[in-house]
Amino acid sequence: MLVGESARRVAIVGGARIPFARGNGAYAQVGNQDLLTAALRGVVDRFGLQGQRVDEVAAGAVMKHSNQWNLTRESVLGSGLAFETPGLDLQRACGTSLEAAILLANKIALGQIDCAIAGGVDTVSDPAVVYPKIFQQMLLKSFRAKSASERFRLWLGLRMKHLKPVLPGIAESRTGLSMGESTELMVKQWGITRADQDQLAYESHFKAAAAYADGFYKDLVTPYLGVAQDNNIRSDTSVEQLAKLRPAFDTSGGGTLTAGNSTPMTDGASAVLLATEAWARERNLPVLAYLTFGKVAAVDYVDKKEGLLMAPAYAVPRMLNDAKLGLQDFDFYEIHEAFAGQVLCTLKAWNDPAFCREKLGLPGTLGNIDRAKLNVKGGSIAIGHPFAATGTRVVASLAKILDEKKAKRGLISVCTAGGMGVTAILER
Repeated sequence: MLVGESARRVAIVGGARIPFARGNGAYAQVGNQDLLTAALRGVVDRFGLQGQRVDEVAAGAVMKHSNQWNLTRESVLGSGLAFETPGLDLQRACGTSLEAAILLANKIALGQIDCAIAGGVDTVSDPAVVYPKIFQQMLLKSFRAKSASERFRLWLGLRMKHLKPVLPGIAESRTGLSMGESTELMVKQWGITRADQDQLAYESHFKAAAAYADGFYKDLVTPYLGVAQDNNIRSDTSVEQLAKLRPAFDTSGGGTLTAGNSTPMTDGASAVLLATEAWARERNLPVLAYLTFGKVAAVDYVDKKEGLLMAPAYAVPRMLNDAKLGLQDFDFYEIHEAFAGQVLCTLKAWNDPAFCREKLGLPGTLGNIDRAKLNVKGGSIAIGHPFAATGTRVVASLAKILDEKKAKRGLISVCTAGGMGVTAILER
């Protein structure tokens, strides 16, 4: 509900994150709460919020333990913010933290709150390991048993197979295909070559390494547990080296997705501070850009066999219609690199007459974008992708780019598991 007479502009003050690290490496001994707390503390320290109450903190994780049901609130309590700061957990797969930013931006725009922190975290190094359902049922029946003898008789049925752990799956439950296998189908459908995927992957590493060398990430990345920068970036890689890697998902001879042109399994967390202009100015805090539009879409990847990661191809044009903008009306583009092939499929779809006419209902194509404006400080292939943390990583980086370049507008596109996509527009 609108509080006041009109919607307010939502300022992006800035963000902070811990370095993203390859899974089962530097952060193997910590979990989601530790990582998210560190990212929130980075925002608190950077903007002098120690002991202050923030109106709302919203964040989430894709992979979490059942005892992390209050993950964000618990992380807030360790962040240095006032204990009176509420926390909200949410999840929309890889779009989680961007969704959190949009949700909080709407509250700020409507006048319900004046300041908020959006964030996300994920670790593949601390997965929730569960046991077969039959073992779960035995435990529950034992708990409900009326006597020791009843419990004893129950456990006589225990077998070793009942204790075999069930590790978290990465396949879509509706299709049984992993995200990589699904993307292999997409690149075959859209005719994306291995060479083009490797080229985009090389550019991701090159740009990320250059950004670190230039000091771009110095105030955005807070060292954590001895890690000072994202440790997946390969400054010495080349297209030739990437071309030598074997296919990772389709090994029959026709696969083009490799470990080099796909996002690595990653641990990390990020957060971004949003506020009204007045709140920021009163505290002498910067306003880097404004979060002005957001859109979510989903595709039928089950019955209609739409590409699993093609939802942003729908969300972006719908958002552009809301904003009365064209695809070329942007100074910078941040398209999440779940796989190089996914980015290239999306770009090709926007320039395909049949897709734009039949799927999007447009009279013509959306057209091409200038690739020199795409992921200019590196993308997820190089930086890494802790699922729920990527959105606010991108928001913070893009806001800083717009401010430094005195540019007008940037576009964000994030594909997600479950055939969804989350998109946003940042403006100055």
